[in-house]
Amino acid sequence: MNRHRFGELEVLACAPEGEAHPVPLLFVHGAYTAAWCWQEHFMPWFAEAGFSCYAVSLSGHGHSRRRDGLDSYSLNDYVNDVAEVVGGLPAAPALIGHSMGGMVVQKYLERTEAPAAVLMASVPPQGLWTSALGLMFRKPMLLQDLNRLLGGGEAHAATLRDALFYQPVADEDMRRYLSLSQPESHRAIWDMTLFNLPLPSRMARVPMLILGAEHDELIPPSLVRMTSSVYGLREEIFPGMGHAMMLERDWESVAERMRAWLQSVL
Repeated sequence: MNRHRFGELEVLACAPEGEAHPVPLLFVHGAYTAAWCWQEHFMPWFAEAGFSCYAVSLSGHGHSRRRDGLDSYSLNDYVNDVAEVVGGLPAAPALIGHSMGGMVVQKYLERTEAPAAVLMASVPPQGLWTSALGLMFRKPMLLQDLNRLLGGGEAHAATLRDALFYQPVADEDMRRYLSLSQPESHRAIWDMTLFNLPLPSRMARVPMLILGAEHDELIPPSLVRMTSSVYGLREEIFPGMGHAMMLERDWESVAERMRAWLQSVL
């Protein structure tokens, strides 16, 4: 795994040993995290499958620019980050976005095309409002913890474990994930809730795979279906999994489905 700088952006890269597929993959992370979440399993796995893999840490995240200016970043700034990285790659990549990253991918497609897009437990085009209301009634402590993390405080490990995982996760892994988590931009959260939602009529219609998890507390299957209905597609829900689909114990089943689909459309 190599770390590169695209201007002031951190980009992780993982290349296959042999000849690479002509279309690289660009992974876009969700809120409260950074590019590191993709290097745990997905990037080395997809590199072994023959894809050149890249993962960007959006502005204010990971080792990218201006962590101290996080709250100034909008959803459009995150889209600009993706465009900046795409412009520096040897070929236009397929885009893979998780949670907030899925909405960033949708907004990016308002500007330009991509060879393909995968939305994993993505914020739906209708925004975060339905998710927040659901948490308010189903998991009020989780909503409090997310708001605490949003403001730069510490969340309870048990609450976040329940939010992100349905399958068992080792204590040492959970401690590491928590140590790497971070606050999120208030401005970007409001953009995803109300102020800068995707406009499907303006989006490039590209091959799109929409995935969700049966036990996702943050983006439950009902919200994944909202996304698929907008794009006239059928969602695929993975049983027995939680929100952090790339980190769950059975992450490889998700990767296998994505690989098969990517190879069929690229």
